[in-house]
Amino acid sequence: MNVVEIDIDEIRRRLKPTATATQVGRRASNPQLLEVRGDHNLNPDLRPKPPLTPAAVLVPLILRPEGMTVLLTKRTAHLAAHAGQISFPGGRVEETDENSVAAALRETEEEIGLARDHVEIIGRLDTYIVRTGFEVTPFVGFVTPPFTIKPDEFEVAEVFEVPLAFILDPANHQRQSRIDFGGVKREFWAIPHGDYFIWGATAGMLVNLYELLRGS
Repeated sequence: MNVVEIDIDEIRRRLKPTATATQVGRRASNPQLLEVRGDHNLNPDLRPKPPLTPAAVLVPLILRPEGMTVLLTKRTAHLAAHAGQISFPGGRVEETDENSVAAALRETEEEIGLARDHVEIIGRLDTYIVRTGFEVTPFVGFVTPPFTIKPDEFEVAEVFEVPLAFILDPANHQRQSRIDFGGVKREFWAIPHGDYFIWGATAGMLVNLYELLRGS
């Protein structure tokens, strides 16, 4: 099967091994990456020292009649961290959250107004460590329209969708680099789509989604 044309049943099958581990800690599907994924895979010196802050995000796959899409958000420009960047809905795990899944669903409700009863969690991606010290668990969920979106105007500038077929085409995955404020070259994944520049941790997680659905 062409990975760009993958269907719902195939996605369920490929993510089924991760569905039973949705509340377990670290996970890595690629032995070459050792423990987990993160910014340090391309830049070894960027791996933060423990303790890390637990966080969780939702990777929403929207079941559109014309084809599945991935829902993403664009953060507002005034935020102190990651301003204007493309991300998944999510955030840190709070003490009041039952588990990481609950945290991802709560943050999704708070950020974009998507009720948790519209989301069917079907599995997870690899743990992803961000250079800022967050240890992120990404959960993949099916979302069936119709549903209501009401973004938090303080945090979210825009909610948009990208065709899953675009994400699953490796020709759209770019390994780019730039010079940081310290004059050091940093490498990162990027998946540009129209006016949206998807990069960094979000792009890294989408590459992980591609690899899991491809079966690598």
